[in-house]
Amino acid sequence: MQTIKGPAIFLAQFLGDVAPFNTLDGITTWAAGLGYKGVQIPSWDPRCIDLQKAAESKTYCDELKGMLAAKGLQITELSTHLQGQLVAVNPAYDIMFDGFAPDSVKGNPKARTEWAVQQLMYAAKASENLGLTAHATFSGALMWHTVYPWPQRPAGLVEQGFAELARRWTPILNKFDESGVDLCYEIHPGEDLHDGVSYEMFLDAVKGHKRANLLYDPSHFVLQALDYKQYIDFYHERIKMFHVKDAEFNPTGKQGVYGGYQSWVNRAGRFRSLGDGQVDFKSIFSKLTQYGYEGWAVLEWECCIKDPVQGATEGAPFIANHIIKATEKVFDDFAGGGADEEFNKRVLGL
Repeated sequence: MQTIKGPAIFLAQFLGDVAPFNTLDGITTWAAGLGYKGVQIPSWDPRCIDLQKAAESKTYCDELKGMLAAKGLQITELSTHLQGQLVAVNPAYDIMFDGFAPDSVKGNPKARTEWAVQQLMYAAKASENLGLTAHATFSGALMWHTVYPWPQRPAGLVEQGFAELARRWTPILNKFDESGVDLCYEIHPGEDLHDGVSYEMFLDAVKGHKRANLLYDPSHFVLQALDYKQYIDFYHERIKMFHVKDAEFNPTGKQGVYGGYQSWVNRAGRFRSLGDGQVDFKSIFSKLTQYGYEGWAVLEWECCIKDPVQGATEGAPFIANHIIKATEKVFDDFAGGGADEEFNKRVLGL
């Protein structure tokens, strides 16, 4: 067993235009002051990191790590959620997802995909240069608009969709393998990899690639009415990252999983600040510790009610209080007795 590392914080939701949230120096000083030990960095925000430079310059990476170390912080992982989304976009979503892309490739899906793939390639090398072992991303989606089978999906559509996803992601996975970094897909509604079954189909399509791993976030499973604790039993060997995020699902006679086109505050399923939702974090931390999870516990804060600064302030001690120091001894050793093969035969009546 391993003691989970933490607490850490994903910076994406806290970046802003006002100090201390508008620079990496400022926001990490703030995070360290709240008790965080690690930061997960969104690679698409130039206020945090120059991803191409990080891929090309070990010196730049060493300086970045040194600046954070002086504050008592480590980089836990880099994230390419937005770029990963653009690796696979169905034309139905072209206009909306263009907002994630630079102006130079907007309105040009082929160029946008090429840009996204290059971003992931940079991320693999940047992660290696930073001494990281895991990386967070999204799979993108070619089939999400068919998630509910009405109209009926044509025969072979799903198989062809996963084959195309595999064609796009396999070179990226190979690049991450060259860099010694696990690529961790956040299993998330809106992505083709949105539950355990869809992840398994993708894993089959990439021939069980050893770098095609998982970012575990229970909040997305609460909103799907999926057993988020048993999920760990099924996939613990592939879970290399952990977002600590809370949620609640309160279906009514009027609304369920799909949310009735309502805003987040009016949906049956809502993301909540840590401790305000329904996620059983005691069981999650116990299971991950039991299975030897070696990574970080990273706050991803999203809440439709609470102020983000309050959420972050409460998040560090919440995570710290849930981290279990893995035991190095068996609790009933005091009652044990020495034995050998002959003794065991006598006990068995042999």
